[in-house]
Amino acid sequence: MTTSPVTGDAPAEIPAFPQPRAAACPFDPSPELRGLAQWGPLTRVRSWNDSTPWVVTGHAEQKTLLSDPRLSADFSHPGFPSPVPHTGGKREATDLSFVGMDDPEHARLRRMVSGAFTIKRVEAMRPVVQEMVDDFITRMLAGPKPADLVQALALPLPSLVISEMLGVPYEDHGFFQANSKVLVSAVATPEERGAAHTNLYEYLDQLVGEKLAKPGDDLLSGLARQIAAGELTRREAAAMGVLLLLGGHETTANMITMGTLLLLQHPEQLARVREADDPKVIASAVEELLRYLSVVHLGRRRTALEDIEIADRTIRAGEGVILLGELANRDAAVFPEPDRLDIGRDARHHQAFGVGTHHCLGQPLARMELQVVYPTLLRRVPTLRMATDLADIPFKYDAVIYGVYELPVTW
Repeated sequence: MTTSPVTGDAPAEIPAFPQPRAAACPFDPSPELRGLAQWGPLTRVRSWNDSTPWVVTGHAEQKTLLSDPRLSADFSHPGFPSPVPHTGGKREATDLSFVGMDDPEHARLRRMVSGAFTIKRVEAMRPVVQEMVDDFITRMLAGPKPADLVQALALPLPSLVISEMLGVPYEDHGFFQANSKVLVSAVATPEERGAAHTNLYEYLDQLVGEKLAKPGDDLLSGLARQIAAGELTRREAAAMGVLLLLGGHETTANMITMGTLLLLQHPEQLARVREADDPKVIASAVEELLRYLSVVHLGRRRTALEDIEIADRTIRAGEGVILLGELANRDAAVFPEPDRLDIGRDARHHQAFGVGTHHCLGQPLARMELQVVYPTLLRRVPTLRMATDLADIPFKYDAVIYGVYELPVTW
């Protein structure tokens, strides 16, 4: 941590970012980061490259800024506060497509796939997802004990769902899961991440080529048709495939395990989920788990294109901004007793999926999968319990997406 003079209502020393979570409270944001809120909803931190971006901790301020077009999501801006070291330079086609772009380029590409993630389309998939969940649980129950819930259910389920949506062969799941793991690592080298990007890009590019020759009824085939119509390039389609494949399984897989683990620590809340026969109760429980856990724990990253006045601070053009959803979702002004898990609370205003034009495209799909998984698992395995102590669970402190590497369970 480097000492630096800071003017105004701020600490005398700019704190390093990120700060580790407390081992005794692995579900909660870092206590050091939560302490930043005492200096107001915006303060500065010192990043890995010695830059000093703004960190936004307040719920209202995050909602305002994430909806402000003067903040850019473009990775290639010199002031962009990258969460990990990178090689720099112009954004490559193998980067994560429209998630790192601004409008109108962002909107043009996003529109090409948004139709597949509407609530109506996703709800039509619910019976199929229910069958998948039941099948994975049946296999787990027939296997040895203890079982690793990550490998038995949490990772294969969203991987299978997004594979079928995209038209990706599920038998390749080991390949894309291994490369995805590198991409979401906060400790992988730029070279390792670049290689993983290339692996996935070339894999999706080959699949797009196959869909061009023989299209089917899947998302990649839809992109192939847009290539044929001259509305999309093959490079753009492959990059979009990488984004959708990665985003379609990583966050949901971590939410399945983290949500289950959290409920196992709160048996009274778990019982309410298991015994609920009202879909609204399950939906409410999912929203509260999303609020409480906030697995995107290194923040949403932006660069200011112009000076922005907010909360008695001025974010200057070119400065980086990190918006911490995990702190917004523990804002007591919005969520009374924010550190208390209550599946009956109205948690719909959480920011687990972001806000504004870059809100998570796949949130209807993630919600539906979680609404199916939690009650099905807890009803079919009513004696489910951890097979090890919480202190022995390997949490993903070294990843951009927070979760656990394994979760041994028995019954």
